[in-house]
Amino acid sequence: MQPIFKPHSVHQQELFPLDLNNLIAQDHSARLIDRVVEKLDIPDIINQYKGGGTSSYHPKMLLKILFYGYLNNTYSCRKLARAAEENIYFMWLAGGLKPDFRTINSFRGNKLRSSIEKLFSQLVLMMVELDLVSLEKQFIDGTKIEANANKYSFVWRKSVEKNKEKLQAKINAVLADIGNTIESDNVFAQNNETAVIDSKLLEEKIQEINQSTKKEKLSKQQDKSLKKLEKEQLVKLKEYEAHLDTLGQRNSYSKTDTDATFMRMKEDHMKNGQLKAGYNVQVSTENQIITHYTIQQTPTDTTTLQNHLDTFEQAYGKRSVEIIADAGYGSQENYQMLTDREVSHFIPYNMYRLEQTKKYTTNPFLPQNLYYDAVEDFFVCPMGQRMDRIFIKQSETSTGFVQYTRVYEALNCNGCPMRGQCHKAAGNRKIEVNHTLKQLRLKAKANLENERGKELYPQRCIEPEPVFGNIKQNKGFKRFTLRKLPKAAIEFGLVAIAHNFSKWAC
Repeated sequence: MQPIFKPHSVHQQELFPLDLNNLIAQDHSARLIDRVVEKLDIPDIINQYKGGGTSSYHPKMLLKILFYGYLNNTYSCRKLARAAEENIYFMWLAGGLKPDFRTINSFRGNKLRSSIEKLFSQLVLMMVELDLVSLEKQFIDGTKIEANANKYSFVWRKSVEKNKEKLQAKINAVLADIGNTIESDNVFAQNNETAVIDSKLLEEKIQEINQSTKKEKLSKQQDKSLKKLEKEQLVKLKEYEAHLDTLGQRNSYSKTDTDATFMRMKEDHMKNGQLKAGYNVQVSTENQIITHYTIQQTPTDTTTLQNHLDTFEQAYGKRSVEIIADAGYGSQENYQMLTDREVSHFIPYNMYRLEQTKKYTTNPFLPQNLYYDAVEDFFVCPMGQRMDRIFIKQSETSTGFVQYTRVYEALNCNGCPMRGQCHKAAGNRKIEVNHTLKQLRLKAKANLENERGKELYPQRCIEPEPVFGNIKQNKGFKRFTLRKLPKAAIEFGLVAIAHNFSKWAC
């Protein structure tokens, strides 16, 4: 018997052409994106269009393309533009329109700059209405994502400050030598070798010397030094000042993307934790849905919490009642901030696990295990010797938070039979105790060990961690493609929206 094949001629014309709407399943994610985007309120984006001239692509249509593209791991604007011509789901969402890659890229990088956070929060509030999230609790964690920057285009604060200091000494020496020759009171004196001069003042000094009637007194070597001062050292001083201005409070930045900071990345091509330019992405999750995100420039999580919580309140006009995070956030500053805000927190500190061990609890020489008299403010060492407070030390964190640590010293450790086990210092034993931090840690420990803490904290490992795993492994988003902090925020905002759509569509 001869086989029978179904007709498949692509050249056969049809009276009624195919309707794309009939090809899209009713439960397809494209339909969910279409319904949700149509409900979005986007006056901030609409107001950016000036009007007049030719017609523009509607921003909601472009949002649908971007959301569906990021949902399907398509981040390139060229690929999105091509999909709008070839993929039936993109064609349906675009209504048959074909925006080119420049239009999509311009919309993403410019029109969404001030609107992506509002779009994200609107989507989350829709999920609140559906009882998918409550915003009453936040599981917070951070991950480092590589910036679109050269791995070797680094600028380090210590190096800049060291070279600037050396240059400053050379400049002062030249000015002092010239000032001594032309006897000008407005030029640095010869013995003022530690004076600090900025580029603006240096320019004024050079101009003053060049206009001085006594300039002819300068020797050939001094005249040569003056020209070098103007042509080379002044330029270098401006360069160092620009570096320090860009650094701000950071210790490093990349010349390729000056907003990116060098951080130790786990996802390194050599698997050795190489330093690379990147951003510290902080997220809040609930039911593995991202409820908030911030892009931070500091490598550690400790200093990111307050800004993250502040922007959450600004986005939703409310404050979560429970915060769950890992020990990376367990600092005095964060504990105090959460206590002042009357927020229940379940955050361990770096010694929390170690304190549970027998080796720690049975060691009589640890400061935490020494007897303390709170009334007279003294400790007692294992040999029964009193350790009085000798002074209070004040320190300040990188964010300006002030901490006070009390220093205690034993009266006399000479001849003590336990000295070798107790301490190895040359003199009497000294210990430093921050009593405020100690009390805050006791409160944090009590929170973790009560019934609510035992219920919530174990969920932390199945909340933000799988979210990062999905974004980095399943969605393949391990490196930003856009440069600068505002555009990195746009890009991750789209990734976060796509992640939430994937949870919504399940």
